[in-house]
Amino acid sequence: MRVLLQRAKDASVTVDGEIVGSIAKGYVLLVGITHEDSEKDAAYLAKKIAGLRIYEDEEGKMNRSIEEVEGAILSVSQFTLYGNVQKGRRPSFIDAARPEQAEPLWEYFNEQLRNEGLHVETGQFGAMMDVQLTNDGPVTLLVESPKA
Repeated sequence: MRVLLQRAKDASVTVDGEIVGSIAKGYVLLVGITHEDSEKDAAYLAKKIAGLRIYEDEEGKMNRSIEEVEGAILSVSQFTLYGNVQKGRRPSFIDAARPEQAEPLWEYFNEQLRNEGLHVETGQFGAMMDVQLTNDGPVTLLVESPKA
């Protein structure tokens, strides 16, 4: 499981012209799920992300967590994070989990973030989404669950 985390000043997801999720300060999480991922991976990543200290303290050092700055999460399912472009010109998505596996795991991941005390807004699974954000920093991290 992999999550592309972007620290944002604000962000929103629109589907068919309607905002389905939005946050002020916080993280935009683009969440990719592969066939081997489990609830253990989702729980690990939720705990890891909740504990990251990537907000500046009074000395300008990345030393504060999202909870300390009263930030929120905007979580967006993103199967293209497992796109492979090594051969040809068109990406292959065979490493991405099928929707019937990915959607419940994404929802479980979001619930684990909530269990960590975070406010979580989401996109809409499987929809064509417009994601808008003001990148803060910019700070962008790729966070992955450990390989078995």
